[in-house]
Amino acid sequence: MSEEIKIAIGSKAEQYQALIPQIKGLVEGEPDLIANLSNIAAALKFQFNWFWVGFYLIKKSKNKEEELVLAPFQGPIACTRIAKGRGVCGTCWLQEKTLIVPNVEEFSGHIACNSLSKSEIVIPIFQNNTMIGVLDIDDDKYDQFDATDQQYLEEIVRLIPSS
Repeated sequence: MSEEIKIAIGSKAEQYQALIPQIKGLVEGEPDLIANLSNIAAALKFQFNWFWVGFYLIKKSKNKEEELVLAPFQGPIACTRIAKGRGVCGTCWLQEKTLIVPNVEEFSGHIACNSLSKSEIVIPIFQNNTMIGVLDIDDDKYDQFDATDQQYLEEIVRLIPSS
């Protein structure tokens, strides 16, 4: 396991291509989900310096309803619980597909955990064909995410070992 992430320069694709083997090295052989999510969030934040990078996991609440619950992240404090279908993360969960939002202010039902967030990408995480959570990334600039981010971030979440 690497103890350090080497910052890559170049195009966005080149940065991901340099980062993915490093993330793979961090998670290979580590069975603990929280440890792996923590290192992935840190690696992405360190490489791209986005405003907020983190995970939400699907868990049962006290009333036995499932909800997204805040998991490892890098950035300012965040919403702790999100209902299915609510906001970008909850909509990603409902639709079970990646969502790219160039301007969160134009997303109907957006949850403003932090008013500095301007654009967002949310990637569903599947294990054994079951959705277990989402990778949520926000930036404080508009229109920061595109198909390149989607491609490589979907590849990164597939690196998360099954628990």
